[in-house]
Amino acid sequence: MAFNFGAPSGTSGTAAAPAAPSGGFGGFGTTSTTAGSAFSFSAPTNTGTTGLFGGTQNKGFGFGTGFGTTGTSTGLGTGLGTGLGFGGFNTQQQQQQQTTLGGLFGQPAQAPAQSNQLIHTASALSAPTLLGDERDAILAKWNQLQAFWGTGKGYFNNNIAPVEFTQENPFCRFKAVGYSCMPNNKDEDGLVVLVFNKKEADIRGQQQQLVESLHKVLGGNQTLTVNVEGIKTLPDDQTEVVIYVVERSPNGTSRRVPATTLYAHFEQANIKTQLQQLGVTLSMTRTELSPAQIKQLLQNPPAGVDPIIWEQAKVDNPDSEKLIPVPMVGFKELLRRLKVQDQMTKQHQTRLDIISEDISELQKNQTTTMAKIAQYKRKLMDLSHRTLQVLIKQEIQRKSGYAIQADEEQLRVQLDTIQCELNAPTQFKGRLNELMSQIRMQNHFGAVKSEERYYVDADLLREIKQHLKQQQEGLSHLISIIKDDLEDIKLVEHGLNETIHIRGGIFS
Repeated sequence: MAFNFGAPSGTSGTAAAPAAPSGGFGGFGTTSTTAGSAFSFSAPTNTGTTGLFGGTQNKGFGFGTGFGTTGTSTGLGTGLGTGLGFGGFNTQQQQQQQTTLGGLFGQPAQAPAQSNQLIHTASALSAPTLLGDERDAILAKWNQLQAFWGTGKGYFNNNIAPVEFTQENPFCRFKAVGYSCMPNNKDEDGLVVLVFNKKEADIRGQQQQLVESLHKVLGGNQTLTVNVEGIKTLPDDQTEVVIYVVERSPNGTSRRVPATTLYAHFEQANIKTQLQQLGVTLSMTRTELSPAQIKQLLQNPPAGVDPIIWEQAKVDNPDSEKLIPVPMVGFKELLRRLKVQDQMTKQHQTRLDIISEDISELQKNQTTTMAKIAQYKRKLMDLSHRTLQVLIKQEIQRKSGYAIQADEEQLRVQLDTIQCELNAPTQFKGRLNELMSQIRMQNHFGAVKSEERYYVDADLLREIKQHLKQQQEGLSHLISIIKDDLEDIKLVEHGLNETIHIRGGIFS
């Protein structure tokens, strides 16, 4: 069950058209039941109080599967969780507003019923009169605990039915407000979401069979073509398939069937049964919200959400143009949003891995291209030299027998000057000869020792350097010790010589 906006209205609009015979039916939203009529997505003929979605389309209105993950929701998705609902938006709405909005939000709950419910809840939490003694105080605390938890029944009077505590009651503690992306698709885009209880791999492997099955569900009309807009994985082995239908007219033009029209067809009882046989668990339109709808959503806090918290959520909205606050009620909803966010994170990581592989491949291609460019540059230079040699020989043959002209004589003088500079002993020619001799020697030794090339590992080379450094330090230390010993020996010799001279002077 998707997130509903109040109780479904059984009398607003004419969206619940009668089931058409197999093979074709009249325009959606009409009351025509003519058998064998051509399949047509024409506009409804009854435009009285029918709203955007009609009375039978309430449960298809929900927010996307990417709740709380900014930018990950792609539109109206699988709703806000099983059995969770906003309740009526502003239960004091006038009938005129209901007629204007039609089946979008459903029929508002009656004010007296809600007042009685509120009185009964307050009695169960504060002053139950079930037992008539001090045990009523204990019962009141137990009812408060159940209300805080959002489950159970609150007994308060023998003559009145107990209050059913749900997670939507105002006293439930397990509530928060998150944000969901608002869809930006037009109704004319014709995008409808179908949620299958199958894995994405199975859907992609049987995509053609799925398209053919949906075409049969639409009556098998040859003027209709089913197209798949996108396939996305959802938690719990579910898959979201976005489709649209193109209708071709006899004059050759084509148009997309509006999303609301296609959804209305899918919501018919017999068609819905066929979709369930295909594995469809939920279907909904993917259309943007009008400013009036957004204003209606923001002005009326959802059922059970404190107005102050709702106002603060609107203030804290990081991007009011793209995000809209939505309630999160219960651990189940929190777990679902966590799964969706984890799924989207995995998809982002997969996309990043693909981008990283593409970047690595591009880097390899760039390296190969740079090497080819360098090779072509060398080849171009070689061809340029060969072309110049051919031009020189051709010019010599062409000028054979002619006298030297003035410009040629001037060029000859310049070439002679350059030749003299090159032939100078200390100039370029001497250096070039030295370089050429060194290159020849290197080529000679390289050809002789080409088979004796060794490669030393970098870590091993580092260890060898460290070992040699330690040996050098040891030798330096040994040399310093020897020098100190030599100094000591010299000092001892000097002392011995002085002692000998002194003794010689005494005996003389």
